Amino acid sequence: MSKAVSFYSEGVKLAGDLFLPADVKPGERRAGIVLCHGYTGVRSIYLPDNARVLAEAGYVVMSFDYKGWGDSEGPKSRLAPYSRVADVQAALTFLGAQPEVDAARLGIYGTSYGGATVVFVAAVDLRVRCVVSVVGVGNGARWMRSVRRPDEYHDLLTRGVADRDKRVLTGVSDLADRNEVLLPDRQSAELGAAARRDNPGAVTQLPLEFVDDTLGFNPEWIVDRIAPRPVLFITTDDDRLVPPQESEAMFARAGVPKKLVVLKGFGHYEVYGGEAFRQVMDETVAWYKTHLPAR
Repeated sequence: MSKAVSFYSEGVKLAGDLFLPADVKPGERRAGIVLCHGYTGVRSIYLPDNARVLAEAGYVVMSFDYKGWGDSEGPKSRLAPYSRVADVQAALTFLGAQPEVDAARLGIYGTSYGGATVVFVAAVDLRVRCVVSVVGVGNGARWMRSVRRPDEYHDLLTRGVADRDKRVLTGVSDLADRNEVLLPDRQSAELGAAARRDNPGAVTQLPLEFVDDTLGFNPEWIVDRIAPRPVLFITTDDDRLVPPQESEAMFARAGVPKKLVVLKGFGHYEVYGGEAFRQVMDETVAWYKTHLPAR
């Protein structure tokens, strides 16, 4: 079962959902897991499926919308990586305060840009006992460069510099279509659009400040600080949106215990449904059961 919750991050009210296992008993405390959506996602897209599987495995699970996204308050559509780190830390605090949760046994799970966020959070917050990063970004500049032709990358950087000046002088960042910044492959564009089509919280534009922010957000620089806490990386061999090299680079720098899983024959958005989703969650549940038992 699930219930709507709210909490605060840096003074801003955030909206979330708390999922409880059907068999949790009064006074019992379970391990808790915070789910983190990616890029322009909201908690009502994809994450309920992850929460269902993890709750069935015995965990108390929480999803939420970052500041300015979905039902949360704050400047709309602003994608600020370090602000998101603060939001996840606030979510961990809230989850740990629930009567059904053992605050000493908290895990985090993130996909896509959320896969980058959870790595950074785990590296700086010792309360995180176990991490799962799925199709995540390890180095913002390398990622943005890898999915573009040289002239496209040059144009994006030029727009970013101009917007940086504008933000400082006027307090306003220009809006850009999400696909101009993300530059999805054909399959990702189709699957992503289908998932957002009937969701009122879906966003199609975001401020160009995200370019500057992402160029300086590199979880792989500090991923080694997670050890000796366990981290699992899951990627796909046909991901053309966030290439598998991103997860591979983080895995290479991470300490033990660690594991890298490369799913065969799937693209980026396919990890959210069907056979790829089943494989992702099988690996995820097995990892948590080994390193963060629910009971």
